[in-house]
Amino acid sequence: MPKSVLIIGAGIIGISAALELQSKGFNVRVIDRKGIAAETSQGNAGAFAFSEVTPLATPGILRQAPKWLVDPLGPLSVPPRYALQIAPWMYRFWRASHTRHFEAARTAQAALMTHAREATERQIKLVQGEDLIQRDGQLRLYEDRSHWQADQTQRTYLQEHGTVVQELLSAKDIAEIQPGLSPRFTHALYTPDWINTTDPKSWTQRLAQKFLSLGGVIDQTDVKALTRMGEKTRLETSHGPQTASTIVLAAGAWSRTLAKGLGDTIPLETERGYNTTLPQGAFDLRTHLTFAAHGFVASRIHNGVRIGGAVELAGLALPPNFKRADALLQKAQRFIPALDPQGGQQWMGYRPSLPDSLPVIDRAPNAPNVIYAFGHGHLGLTQAAATAEIISALVSHAPPPTDLAPFSANRF
Repeated sequence: MPKSVLIIGAGIIGISAALELQSKGFNVRVIDRKGIAAETSQGNAGAFAFSEVTPLATPGILRQAPKWLVDPLGPLSVPPRYALQIAPWMYRFWRASHTRHFEAARTAQAALMTHAREATERQIKLVQGEDLIQRDGQLRLYEDRSHWQADQTQRTYLQEHGTVVQELLSAKDIAEIQPGLSPRFTHALYTPDWINTTDPKSWTQRLAQKFLSLGGVIDQTDVKALTRMGEKTRLETSHGPQTASTIVLAAGAWSRTLAKGLGDTIPLETERGYNTTLPQGAFDLRTHLTFAAHGFVASRIHNGVRIGGAVELAGLALPPNFKRADALLQKAQRFIPALDPQGGQQWMGYRPSLPDSLPVIDRAPNAPNVIYAFGHGHLGLTQAAATAEIISALVSHAPPPTDLAPFSANRF
């Protein structure tokens, strides 16, 4: 069994894996081109969204495809100039939306989420992180009963699988939990056990501090390429070539290029998300708010309010379209009349997304000493602790805690 492990990526997945492997007795070094939570892991909504088990590729979703191209500010969009490039991914997305594939993906996601809930609590305890956790529940808001009824399938599925507890609320109940919302929201599903972190960057840093305090190493190094060298894998880095006997590739949206160097073509895209973080005093937000029909959320970050979400499939190279963040903030003002929109800071992140909304957690087919851990989409924070425990099992050659077939690198 290897005793030393090199992890590429210091986001929430990589740092969680480093801490878990370290707790099992491995010597772990993490390398990242920018440092701890310097990319996508720093700017998400901070939610541990264990109830989000429904893949993006739902049956019939491609009937909406023409609207994505003509509405650049909609909840899910594809910029016209990126449409040709993303066409092969969209074909796989269409296949994933077939009922049989959709049901299989949802079942796998639910199993991973069940494990994630338990693993996250273990992680919170390990780093004494309760001071960075908010246990204030979530309201999933609907503008009329028909919108709520359209979401009944997911609610029934969650109840049958015991993933989370949700309660149906009336307008009066909504106001008691979160005053100040527009009266247009007449129904809600309340998830009392929903949790958030006070700030995703601070949370990742807390994990990293624990890792470092126990002797772990984090180096700022840019990995240019991975290539196979006999029983080892060679890394071309900004500090020269390196070799390692065991590697975990957890570089998020940048993992696709590195995996290609090992001969693996994995359809990893970027589910780009936008947000605006408003300062303290913007609104008295008491619970996580999900605006179900509009594709965005409001969450409390360091006593400020973060308004963000939506999906833009546009790769790594196109410049950000911050009009999307503006559009979300304008909607939030209509839905939360007392919200003060002044003084906000905009952000865009590259969420690594696969067509079936499931991550790759597997040994590299052409390099068994490399373990892939990427493609979590907008659920990286939620699934990080569970992914870390799975990675630890793979490195240790122990039975994994959940069936890994749905997360295979070869499934496409």
